[in-house]
Amino acid sequence: MYELLRQACDTARAAGCSFADARYLEIDEQTLASRDHALAHNNESRDRGIGVRVLYRGAWGFASAPGYEPAAVDGAVALALDIARASAYAPRADGVGWADEAPWQAEFHSDYARDPFALPLAEKADLLLAANEVMLHNPAVKRAQGYLAFRRVRRWYVNSEGSELHSDVTSSSAMLWAVAVGDSDFQQRSWQAPSVTRGFEAFDRAQFVAEAERIAAEAEEKLTAALAPEGTFDIVTDSENLSLTIHESVGHATELDRVMGYEVSMAGGSFVDRDKLDRFRYGSEQVTLMADNTLRHGLATHGFDDDGVPGQRWPIVEDGILRGYSTGREFAHYIDQQRSRGSCRADHWSSIPIVRIPNLFLMPGKQPLSPDELIGDIEHGLYFEGMDSFSIDQWRLNFQFGGNAVWEIRNGRKTRMLKAALYQSSTPDFWNACDATCDERFWRAHGVTNCGKGDPMQVAQMTHGAAPTRFRGIRICRGRD
Repeated sequence: MYELLRQACDTARAAGCSFADARYLEIDEQTLASRDHALAHNNESRDRGIGVRVLYRGAWGFASAPGYEPAAVDGAVALALDIARASAYAPRADGVGWADEAPWQAEFHSDYARDPFALPLAEKADLLLAANEVMLHNPAVKRAQGYLAFRRVRRWYVNSEGSELHSDVTSSSAMLWAVAVGDSDFQQRSWQAPSVTRGFEAFDRAQFVAEAERIAAEAEEKLTAALAPEGTFDIVTDSENLSLTIHESVGHATELDRVMGYEVSMAGGSFVDRDKLDRFRYGSEQVTLMADNTLRHGLATHGFDDDGVPGQRWPIVEDGILRGYSTGREFAHYIDQQRSRGSCRADHWSSIPIVRIPNLFLMPGKQPLSPDELIGDIEHGLYFEGMDSFSIDQWRLNFQFGGNAVWEIRNGRKTRMLKAALYQSSTPDFWNACDATCDERFWRAHGVTNCGKGDPMQVAQMTHGAAPTRFRGIRICRGRD
């Protein structure tokens, strides 16, 4: 399988390129969706192709082609060379830094017990329909939906430095949601199974049924929920809710290509400029945010990235202080690092690799602390559960986040359900307001499967995790009810 990839790199080197790499990907996907008592759709796809990247006189060229025939590979190499030669007439003012990396020969396989692509359609559909039936058993629920999504990417990578790498990664994700309808209102409640690099064994029928019953009841409860109070309150976020906040306010903010201005045209820059490294107090001493592309079952755990760099673990924020960024080989030198952090990934064989958020999570508290104890120290506050609407500015600084379900806290206890609650803050104010997080017994991981970045857009996957966490003195406002 490596022969044509080696040939592509050899051709580029013979043409005067200082570096070249070539990737061949085989991508299989299946998505099932259910609506009420029936399967709404079942989409399956198979995709094959090659991408070639060359560095010529300080300028990049990239080209791709479907399939894996000699003519397609030769055409991709020729086009990548033409693009690089043309780009070399207007080189970047600061050139292209390229971090050293030893050549690697390695294989990486995500582990699974039940291959989702080999299972009968009926077994997968039955899981969704069983959950739908439970949700529809609640008279207030007028629409029950669910989906399952499976993705397998087989990747072969070769570069001109001698690396030959192969990975085979299967990921699975699922979601259920119930829509309850009242006299003059409707409300939705959802549950997302943790997305993981595992097979169908990641999903348990009993859990789906139990969660379906719970979210149906809570969708009904939201119909009569009171409007959230406005003002300044202490809040507690569950692991799923905080995962999205981590993603937007820390993950994207510390992508070094964004910091350097490479994302401004699409989704903004970052307030976390390089002068802040090892100096800036990102959060309180309770906040340690760890990047880990070796995390077992993590969606960004692929063995190595598309620069040929193995997955690593490193702190982004340690005891509240900014300690790192996500980097690829092209960007490591901007923070005087000799080696990339291995966070450069492409979402498809036709996409050029870019810096992506790693698996990134808030470390659990070091002292034993349960959610009840965490809430017990709040006189009047709010508890946010699940992901909902959000917005964040072009510098990843000012934001607001909602929850799929929100409860009022009174005298140390969760009480009535609320609706239309949003918390507002700035990234450093929010993370510095963190005063406690539950211990590792309550830590949970949640996958993000639709992270958009780049122009043209690329969609990547990664895992975030947290335990229930408390923040003091956070601004609460109302959204649409």
